[in-house]
Amino acid sequence: MRPLSLYEKMMLLALRDEKGTVAFESNHPYAIGGAILAELLLLERVRVTTPKRKKIVEAVSATPIGDPLLDECLERIVDAKRKATPQSWVARFSRIKRLKHRVAERLIERGVLRAEEGKILGIFPTKVYPEADPLPERELVEDLRRAIFTDTNEIEPSTVIAVSLAHRTDLLKMVFEKKKLKERKRRIREIVEGEVAGKAAGDAVEAAQAAVVAIMAASVATTSSS
Repeated sequence: MRPLSLYEKMMLLALRDEKGTVAFESNHPYAIGGAILAELLLLERVRVTTPKRKKIVEAVSATPIGDPLLDECLERIVDAKRKATPQSWVARFSRIKRLKHRVAERLIERGVLRAEEGKILGIFPTKVYPEADPLPERELVEDLRRAIFTDTNEIEPSTVIAVSLAHRTDLLKMVFEKKKLKERKRRIREIVEGEVAGKAAGDAVEAAQAAVVAIMAASVATTSSS
């Protein structure tokens, strides 16, 4: 099985394993939107530049990645009549129609999730996505645990981004105890800010930081307008 994409990882963290539902308090649309932007940055399909003191996202290559969701988002950036800020793109990606279901369906195809019919409040029909194969999420959680709760300097670039996105969107609290996370607050900051050496340096840190800043700005803007 190919490695999970960043947005698939965010989806797994947001889902309750047995119920297959997403916690209402999670910010999973922004986590997924930020993961998409980070992945496009990491794959060098886009870049963030700062003309006139304002950060904008520019397309570097229109070459398809082979992932339907990433390719759709890349095409949106390539075809955009006006260049937009990272936070604007994260907000747009987070509002993609049926985003949660599209990511879940991708994970169903890979045998990680399964689909079941459910009801909200026992009345409104909905579709839920319990885990069919718990191994991918276990491996993801173990990567996050090792990064956060040990002092290793050897962290994979994708884990740096996953920690950063999950921290900003409160998905870490879905996986680990809040008290333990608070005790490792400094360590999390070091990972997010790129102070941890080794494989975590370079483009992954820049991609993570760009996505996290965009998530913060997009979520604040949404809250202010609501």
